[in-house]
Formats: sequence, structure tokens, C-alpha cells
Amino acid sequence: MMETFMDNEWLRTNQDYLSAALAQVRTLLEEHAAKVQTGADGASSSDQQTGDPPPPRAEASDRTALETVCMLFGLSPFERDILLLCAGMELDATFAGLCAQAQGDPQKPYPTLGLALALFPQAHWSALSPAAPLRYWQLVEVGAGNSMVASPLRIDERIVHFLTGIQHLDEHLVGFVKPVLEPNSTRLVPSHAALADGITGVWSQPSDSKLLPAVQLCGHERVGKRAIALASTQQLGLNLHEMSAHVLPVPPHDLDLLIRLWEREAALSNSALLFDCETVDPADHARANLINHFIENVGGVLLIGSHERRQTRHRPLLSYDVEKPTSQEQRLLWEEAIGPAAAKLNGHVARLVSQFHLDSPSILAACNRVAGQVTVQQSAGKEQADIGSLLWEACRMQARPHLEDLAQRIEPVATWDDLILPDAQLDILHDVAIQVRQRSKVYDAWGFAAKSSRGLGISALFAGPSGTGKTMASEVLANELNLDLYRIDLSQVVSKYIGETEKNLRRVFDVAEEGGAILLFDEADALFGKRSEVKDSHDRYANIEVSYLLQRMEAYRGLAILTTNMKNSLDDAFMRRIRFVVQFPFPDRAQRAAIWRSIYPAETPTDGLDWSRLAQLNVAGGNIRNIALHAAFLAAEAEQPVSMDHILGAARAEYAKLEKPLTASETRGVG
Repeated sequence: MMETFMDNEWLRTNQDYLSAALAQVRTLLEEHAAKVQTGADGASSSDQQTGDPPPPRAEASDRTALETVCMLFGLSPFERDILLLCAGMELDATFAGLCAQAQGDPQKPYPTLGLALALFPQAHWSALSPAAPLRYWQLVEVGAGNSMVASPLRIDERIVHFLTGIQHLDEHLVGFVKPVLEPNSTRLVPSHAALADGITGVWSQPSDSKLLPAVQLCGHERVGKRAIALASTQQLGLNLHEMSAHVLPVPPHDLDLLIRLWEREAALSNSALLFDCETVDPADHARANLINHFIENVGGVLLIGSHERRQTRHRPLLSYDVEKPTSQEQRLLWEEAIGPAAAKLNGHVARLVSQFHLDSPSILAACNRVAGQVTVQQSAGKEQADIGSLLWEACRMQARPHLEDLAQRIEPVATWDDLILPDAQLDILHDVAIQVRQRSKVYDAWGFAAKSSRGLGISALFAGPSGTGKTMASEVLANELNLDLYRIDLSQVVSKYIGETEKNLRRVFDVAEEGGAILLFDEADALFGKRSEVKDSHDRYANIEVSYLLQRMEAYRGLAILTTNMKNSLDDAFMRRIRFVVQFPFPDRAQRAAIWRSIYPAETPTDGLDWSRLAQLNVAGGNIRNIALHAAFLAAEAEQPVSMDHILGAARAEYAKLEKPLTASETRGVG
């Protein structure tokens, strides 16, 4: 959609100025055409007069579009006249016929260099050289012809619109560049505003556009980086556009042309560029080379959005780390978004800030979601919803779409009553829940986070044989804390390629930070095993991955749970950094009886089940569940209640699967 870029008074002034300039060129064409038709010799170009143009206005805002183009691209008087001659072809219907008459050839109803040399003073052949402004900046295109002087000339569409006062994105850049609009949901928090002010100060110093420092915004806070980029450019009176690194063309000529067209567009629209390198794979070296070439060679105000810091050889590059809003800033964002009702939430806002690490749009989206739910419930005649609980659920929903493709979400249904463990293990699990729940008070209000940023992550190791309740305990904690539980699929994370495992785990931790999810690394010894002696590059990189994981687990805001069947195979460095270790023992007879007693739902029909005799089956809780479920299917098929006979048949099948003999002592009295 096209729009004017000045007020109506400027448009009238600009139109009058352009019309007068075109009239001067039209007069020269008419006079030259008359001489050609009468056979008179045309005067030399040095004797021609177009009339001196008015001097440029002192204020840039008062300049006409033609003056602006001449100033931005350094056009000589002769180059200005060529541009006007070509513009007249698009804006004045008489120009085509006059060009044909002036050249004495009805087959040439278009401008040429030969015609310009004959018409205008201060003519020079270099005006249409590839390095001269008209062609370098793609202001004028030279068409096909038998010679340079006879080839048709045409003004670029973007330039002719600009001359008439119409501003729009160059059609050659559509698909490469798009404007960045200020979203209503983004609120620039003080820490981000301070960064924007610092960036503005860097660019406020006069400098050549090619030497102007590029600003690199690093980290994973994408929304914050865009808001900072927008604020800093607005303070300088610049428009902001965005380009993805993925659209850079591979052929060198096309890449250089894209750079040139953007520089032209930036000059015409007074714009800065946000160059998005967020999703570029660091291992894609070919794309990395294209990115480096673009950063080194593009002029103007440039911001780079990147997860990691990039290096340049020649261009000055200033890097800023952009973090999520601080806890205090998030609390203020919540209070603003909720409104007066925030004062009545009795500590719910503090709990939200403690558990979820959200930016301004995410907080506003959660509040809007809850507002809709409350309205629906009230319209249905129900009591007003617990706003705090609804906000908590809305926050959980915010992070789910980003985690679903990285890990498997487990819907927690188990409760403390389902967990059959010794008291010592249960006490440790309760301590885990307490620390997750109270970490905001201890870390923030009581100052532990300010004293040291290391070791604030809450991690737990669940060790024990298969089927002893490790995953169930994770479900119980997720249920108790009302948080999402995600099992990390190691087959999707661990890679034989150097650096890939680290990259995959970085994505998991970064996304999980936002929603405070509980991360469950099942069979973690495959991932967190002992570091090996360095014998080759693969060993060295494997040890680097282990070190990286140690750092991320210590810094992770949520709860990370590792489960293993082989505790001794874990690296000692992990054991030192894990806050809780829970040993899940093989259940004794009394515990097995308790598991059997709780295994069947109240709706399941049973007949004569003897829990003490069933406890003779020397298997773990996971196997007990398999046997109970199999027996239920056998009973359902026989249209009978579940009996000891059904359980005995199911036990035989489970033992066969385990390749374990079912002894007489285990089956005594069972069936």
C-alpha cells in the first residue's frame, strides 16, 4: 500500500518544483526537435541552457524529492538532467513523441545517452558508466541497443514514485525485507530501555555509513531484541525494516545487488535494518560466509539479531546481551496487565514471576486468555473463577507450543497416595517440592540470588531398578506443583555429530526456561555418563558437552530430574552438582502388598483378591501394574470379576517376558 511521506503543503511544493524542472527539459526537446526537422545544426551541448535549478533548501525536511535524490546519490547537473529526461517519459505523455522527433527517428520514442549529450550542458560520457551514480544505484536502466549512445534509458519505478512524493517499499526488495511495526503488546521495560538509549548514543556520533558500527543483539529474548531495535531507531527518527539471513542469495552478483538496493532504499525511506540471524545453524558454513559478507559490506544503520556473538574482520561491531525482563519488571508487567484486580490476588503474582519467565506479549496474552475465560464463566451463571489459578494455567499454555516438538509431555495423574516408598525417600521428594515452591522467597526476597548466581538450579537424581517408581515420582511432583512434565527423548537429542547434542539440549533448556517445566531425562546415564579420557577430537567434544550440561543444569530456573538404573555409571561431576539424590529401592513384601492394594480402581470388579499372597510375586511396581492390567483384560474377556486365577495367568506372561522363572513359593495360594 502506497502512502505519501510529507504533508499536503510539501506535496504541492514538490509537484510544482518537479513540473517546472520537467518543463525546462520539455522546452529543450521541443527546440531540438524543431531544429532536426528543419535541418538546422543543433548547438553544441556546452551552449545549451536548462536554467539553473533553485538552490537546495537549508532544512532537509523542506527539500523536494528531486533535490533529495541528487543530494543522497551525489548526482552531477548532467546526471540530474538525464534523470529528469527519463522521468518525463513516465510523467508527461508528450515526451515520447518529442524524443522521437529530437532524434529524427520515429522508431526511437525514448531517451538515449546520445540525445542527452545533444540536449544538456556539462555533458560527460561517464554519467552512464557502471560505477557512476545513475547505474550504480539503479536509478536508470540502460536497455538493449546497438551502442551505448543509442540504447534506450528508463528510470527505475521506485525512483519515479519517490520523485512524485509517494513512498513505498522497492518491489525488488519485496520478499527480502519487511517493515517492523510496533506491536501493541510490547512494553519496553527499563532494562531494555537502557540498552536502547546506549545504542542510540553510539549512532548519534557522525560517521561514514560504511564505517558506522553495527550493533549485535545477542541472546534468546527475540521479542525484547525487536523492541530494543525499534526504540533505538525511533529515537533517531529512523524507520525499521527486517531481513532474515535465510533469504540472502548465493550468487555473489545477486548478493551485492541486494546490498546496493537496500542501501538505496535505506537512504530513500530513512530506514535502519534489523538483520535476523536467530535461526541460522552455526554448522552451515556456506550461509555463515554469506552473512559475514553482508554484514561487512552493507552500509547504514544495521542491527543484528543473533543467539551467539558473531565476529567481523573489518566493520566495527558492538554486542549487547538482551535478557528477559527482570523479576521486578515482570511483576510490574503482570500488575499493569491484570489491573486493579492484581492487589487482590494474595501473592499469586509473585508465584507467577517465580515460576514463569515471560516477556511482555506473553504476559498480556495470558491475561487476555483469562479475561475471556472469566467472561464465559460469568455469562454461564457460574461463580467467578479463581483468577490466580487461571493465570497459572494460561502461563503453562504459553510455553507448550515451543516444547512439544522437542520433548514428550506427560500428563501427570499420579498423587502421593499412589507412591509406595519408604518414609526417607518420601521426605526427600517433599523437600524437592518445597524448594521449587519457595525458591522465589529464598533466592530473591532473602537475597541468595544476589549473593551468587551459581548453583541456583534445582536438580534431582532418581536412581533404582526399572519399575520402582521413578517416573511416577516425577508425575507426583508435577501434579503437586501444578507444572508441565516433559520427558526428553534421548534418541532425538543425542547425536553422533560433533556439537549437535549440545545444540539440541540448548534448545530444550532455552524453551523450558519460559514455562518453568519439569524436565525428565529418562535413563540419563546414556547422556550424562562418565567423561572419557581424551584420545581424539570426539572424546574432547563429548567432554565439552558434559561441561555444558553441568552449567545449564546449575542455571536452569525449573526442576530437572535425571533417572538412571545404574547410578555408578554417572559422572562424578554431575553427582557433586545434583541437589537431591533419591534411591528407589526394590519393594519389599509389605510395599508390594501396598502396591497391590492400590492398583485397581474402585470401578474394577474383583473377587477374592488376597493382597498378602499377591505380594509373594517378587516383582517391582511397574511389573505389578502390567500384571494387574493384563489380568483385567482377561477377566473382561471372560465377563468375570478379576480373580486370583486371572492374575496368575497374567503373572506367567509377565515373567515369560522378563525371562524369569515363576517359582512355587511365589505362586503358593495365588491360583
